[in-house]
Amino acid sequence: MRSVESSSPIGHDGSRLGHDGPRLDHDGWLLGYAPMDRLHEEFLALVHALAQAPEHAVAAALDALALNARAHFGAEDRWMAASAFPARACHIDEHAAVMRSIEGVQRRAARADFGAARPLADALLQWFPGHADYLDSALAHWLCKQRLGGAPIVLRRRIEPSPLPQADAPPWTTPVTPL
Repeated sequence: MRSVESSSPIGHDGSRLGHDGPRLDHDGWLLGYAPMDRLHEEFLALVHALAQAPEHAVAAALDALALNARAHFGAEDRWMAASAFPARACHIDEHAAVMRSIEGVQRRAARADFGAARPLADALLQWFPGHADYLDSALAHWLCKQRLGGAPIVLRRRIEPSPLPQADAPPWTTPVTPL
């Protein structure tokens, strides 16, 4: 995860996210293990809430994210220990590093220094896809194989914004979104 001290493309009003981090308006981040998918959805919602929080609500959004991250990472850490997941040391270490970053920003926020909160949200949105794709997906696969005897199956919807047809374009050039 990059340093939260770096500049962020998120404006102080939280009006935009200047990257292609995970979004909540699609389900491409699902891994096929429902308890983990629910944790990820909650985590992403709180990271987005922090990124968009007005100045007066940053501390509360940060505290909510920290509480959720502790529970989220704790659950995954317990699943790894209970199932003897082979790659648990690296995964647990990454969770601990992220928690140290969140707690460091919380300490700054306790002194009314909110300057690192939005860069933290940006860094988490940059970090999460890789973490989910490599570490969490392996854990989801491991847990499903142990509990169900096979790999998780993930059905993802294709959700794309519908393009508006050009007024002067012939109808056969207007893109059609598949159902």
